[in-house]
Amino acid sequence: MSRARPAWTPPMRDGVGASRVAITPGPWPTVADYLAHRLSTVSLEDWRLRLDRGEVLDAQGRPVAPGAPCVVHSTLWYWRTLDTPEPRIPFEAEVLFRDDWLLAVDKPHFLPMTPKGRYVQETLLVRLKRLTGIETLVPMHRLDRETAGVVLFSIRPETRHAYQSMFRDRAIHKVYEAVAPWSDALAATLPLERSSRLAEREDAFMQMHEVPGEPNAVTRVALIERHGALARYRLTPQTGQKHQLRAHLNALGIPIVGDRIYPVLQPDLAPGAEPDYREPLRLLAREIAFTDPVTGDARRFASQRTLSPNHPALTPSTA
Repeated sequence: MSRARPAWTPPMRDGVGASRVAITPGPWPTVADYLAHRLSTVSLEDWRLRLDRGEVLDAQGRPVAPGAPCVVHSTLWYWRTLDTPEPRIPFEAEVLFRDDWLLAVDKPHFLPMTPKGRYVQETLLVRLKRLTGIETLVPMHRLDRETAGVVLFSIRPETRHAYQSMFRDRAIHKVYEAVAPWSDALAATLPLERSSRLAEREDAFMQMHEVPGEPNAVTRVALIERHGALARYRLTPQTGQKHQLRAHLNALGIPIVGDRIYPVLQPDLAPGAEPDYREPLRLLAREIAFTDPVTGDARRFASQRTLSPNHPALTPSTA
């Protein structure tokens, strides 16, 4: 059951929308103590500093004093920030389309979709909120941080369900491209449809793998062109499982070039490690097409980025 929508929400700060938390019963003498318990990634001392700066508000929008006592079931608002500087992601997204209901953008490699871990400002969602000033932006689907290409955002809350239903009902056509090894044996079977059951591996962090059981992931694979030992493939997912395209190509014996998760997790994906911008994952969300559930218009958005077997190292943006 979803929580009731609050009558008032604070404005966003530097592209970051306010988060709310309700105080639950417990042995916490002050608001700072409760926040340090409930949101323990921030220390008690840092919460006291944020309260002192007026960065925590009550339900009426008033700053909460550092030593304020806990009032059970009362609402608090805060903005997510990081205590250490974020590493700058030196690539920019491009806006492909915008109307009153929908925003389509061309996401670069390496840029996370939404705030998580050590990224808040350096995420696609927050950058777009700063660029557009639209506080109600919500991604309608997601791409992995390493994947580039077309992403759709809903603008108005009242039409969000209609757009998200397209993905749930598979009423949207998505095409990806990937650069992966050439295989004579596999090429003889293309185009093919890979249908299998994917599940998280218990013995390998972050990885998905194929397991026995009823299929929950279907991907159509076709050849676009061959370049020596590598080739460019067209991937058309019929489902949307985690890492579906990466896991399916790995299972076919052709893991995507630049993949740091398949077939073996690379050390540079450890927490705190900097990504190697010279070697992007050669996976691109090339195209999305659908009938707009709000306007009835036929929509088709295509990435303007290039993906080829001899893909050069990425050049950081100067924007």
